[in-house]
Amino acid sequence: MELDLSPKLPKKVYGGDGGSYYAWCPEELPMLKEGNIGAAKLALEKNGFAIPRYSDSSKVAYVLQGSGTAGIVLPEQEEKVIAIKQGDSIALPFGVVTWWFNNEDTELVILFLGETHKGHKAGQFTEFYLTGSNGIFTGFSTEFVGRAWDLDESTVKKLVGSQTGNGIVKLDDGFKMPEPKKEHRDGFVLNCLEAPLDVDIKDGGRVVVLNTKNLPLVGEVGFGADLVRIDGHSMCSPGFSCDSALQVTYIVAGSGRVQVVGADGKRVLETHIKAGFLFIVPRFFVVSKIADSDGMSWFSIVTTPDPIFTHLAGRTSVWKALSPEVLQAAFKVDPEVENSFRSKRTSDAIFFPPSN
Repeated sequence: MELDLSPKLPKKVYGGDGGSYYAWCPEELPMLKEGNIGAAKLALEKNGFAIPRYSDSSKVAYVLQGSGTAGIVLPEQEEKVIAIKQGDSIALPFGVVTWWFNNEDTELVILFLGETHKGHKAGQFTEFYLTGSNGIFTGFSTEFVGRAWDLDESTVKKLVGSQTGNGIVKLDDGFKMPEPKKEHRDGFVLNCLEAPLDVDIKDGGRVVVLNTKNLPLVGEVGFGADLVRIDGHSMCSPGFSCDSALQVTYIVAGSGRVQVVGADGKRVLETHIKAGFLFIVPRFFVVSKIADSDGMSWFSIVTTPDPIFTHLAGRTSVWKALSPEVLQAAFKVDPEVENSFRSKRTSDAIFFPPSN
């Protein structure tokens, strides 16, 4: 049975006055289960508080919209309270406890992409909440909680039963949350909209790559990530991951067209994509995108810490490495056609501006 690679929107899992949690499900996007990938979004309204939780999967969080505060606790370390804003990327290894809060009028929206190889369900994150109506405290008897924290029964009942919210709650106006500390961002957060560019092609596109040099915790999550922005009508060169990695792509802004070619030269996906959609490119499949007039940007993870890509156009493409005679024989064309094909793209660019 052929896999359905069609881009999909997420579905609401739960939510209320404080905000909502959305996820892409393997039943609608089969490549999630096939590739052991999880994808979700957290949207917090003003005073929305995503209560402390941990996950069965390592992730990268990317702030799509708004600003707010995040609390991060690595195992056996003190809490880091971090101011977050649009463009921020945060690596979240196994075992990290997080909470999220929005004290602004603008909705705070955070994307989560990660691997589920060690998760309870392939292609789906499982969250473990520390408090609330489905928090871990509710599963233990009052005797166990009381003995563990040396509390009397009445205090235990207040502690366990007072928070009736589930996952996301709305705090009262004026409730004082901890103030973020500027130094806590160091080593935890990289803003992809402000970071030095790894690729910058005039009128073509720009790339910021998350790696262990600019975000050390990337090494602990076990996969790479990047933010790609291409200008109106520009093209991202056809290419593939040559180290057996999956490409998981969320369209952040703009719109455009995408084509994916798989085995036997078969085009397995041709569609129009726009902000909010997510799709996955299987291992070794070739993908290319062309932006509409408003340009297009996307945030991706690649399921290996140091991905290697082969691009099929530009000066460094594999075609430039092959000898003219091999190309003439492979395409069954004369030297004139082969020379025209070889000489058209002479730059190192992976993004091609529209022709004049």
